[in-house]
Amino acid sequence: MNLLGQLGGAATAETLICSRKGCRENAQWQLLWNNPKIHTPERRKVWLACDGHREWLQDYLVQRSLWKETLPLEEPAIPESGA
Repeated sequence: MNLLGQLGGAATAETLICSRKGCRENAQWQLLWNNPKIHTPERRKVWLACDGHREWLQDYLVQRSLWKETLPLEEPAIPESGA
């Protein structure tokens, strides 16, 4: 049973949306980050960003010493051999 498919207008796996609160734009960037207080050094969390919010989200993470790297969405954030 596909519950997401039954919800009208639900995002599909192909539709990646910007992580900025209230933004519904398609994501173009992935911002990799981790919180060294709770994550191991190799752990990466990912926020997605549209072109309009990439700089804002990156600055937010940089100011908190959480940002690691920003990559275009086409590049994999996590190596396929890793799980």
